[in-house]
Amino acid sequence: MAGPLAGVRVVEMVGIGPCPFAAMMLADMGAEVIRIDRKAAPGEDNPYPMLGTRHDVMARGRRSLALDLKQPAGRLAALRLVERADALLEGFRPGVMERLGLGPDVCLERNQKLVYGRVTGWGQDGPLAQAAGHDINYVALSGMLHAMGRTGEAPAPPLNLVGDFGGGGMMLAFGVVCAVLAARSSGQGQVVDAAMTDGAALLGAMMYGLRGFGAWSDEREANLLDGGAPFYDSYACSDGKFIALGAIEPQFFAKLLALTGTEVDEFAQRWDKAQWPRQKERLAALFASRTREEWCRLLEGTDVCFAPVLDMAEAPQHAHNAARRTFVEIDGVVQPAPAPRFSRTVPPEPAPPSSPGQDSDAILRDWGFTAESIEALSASEVI
Repeated sequence: MAGPLAGVRVVEMVGIGPCPFAAMMLADMGAEVIRIDRKAAPGEDNPYPMLGTRHDVMARGRRSLALDLKQPAGRLAALRLVERADALLEGFRPGVMERLGLGPDVCLERNQKLVYGRVTGWGQDGPLAQAAGHDINYVALSGMLHAMGRTGEAPAPPLNLVGDFGGGGMMLAFGVVCAVLAARSSGQGQVVDAAMTDGAALLGAMMYGLRGFGAWSDEREANLLDGGAPFYDSYACSDGKFIALGAIEPQFFAKLLALTGTEVDEFAQRWDKAQWPRQKERLAALFASRTREEWCRLLEGTDVCFAPVLDMAEAPQHAHNAARRTFVEIDGVVQPAPAPRFSRTVPPEPAPPSSPGQDSDAILRDWGFTAESIEALSASEVI
């Protein structure tokens, strides 16, 4: 099987964070994605030493071409690839691609069906468009960072899951697929402007709805899903490990009380927020009375809405993850498997990452360059 995006050709301008994540998603689904890596100068230090190695998980599934885009021949080679592509992905600050001579106007003139996917923190326009930033800054501006963490403490950074990957990379991949579908029906490409501030805000759609309805407070740890509710939180066990509880619905919470032998009367007013601190203390004491493994034996697989809090060494070993092959091992590196699953167009397991420039000759040959032109590019040190 070749995957649902078989036949889609993508040029990725290599960067960090959300752009390679989006490219990984497309490649995981069967798109042919080639990475244009920067041709490093001799002796130049690599500020990100993991990149270009087998541990660079987000580089899996695609080949690498190292081009010197500062040379006219390098830019021309990139444009020739663009002519044959369905999409281009880039994650630089606004204006960088234009200064390289590879902006959307130039590329769309070469290929009017091209989808030009751009991902940035602040977006292509707006007062902050040219400012530097990272995931935590974009999530902060969306209103979502303020909602995360414990009361009386600073907001808790959600790793870089919300801005870079959920709000940035996934939104870019979704936008590119949408635009490729539109181009195939209309014959016209377009620019996709994926801003992590926009994406992080969109991920908070439900919370904004709840707030408008009067069911969400701006105070941290005072709401249903932020650790405020005693029946939706994580709790320490006697061995120092944690479990996660999400028994929101009455039948699920009733199951928890029945299986743990807890008196129903203690939680008779479980939707009264004034009772939540006392009820949390009661549940904390309950879960602290046994080890995580003991709680798993009692509650895992029931309708209590329960799970152990696993670390990244434990998660791939869990029976459910193992049965579904949620994690795979590629070239000795354990990593998340492609998702979601497809019943008919099943993608192949991703290939290991290529080192920068590893596939330069093969890519150029496969994308229509003659042996003579490849030799010339090599002789002039463009590749």
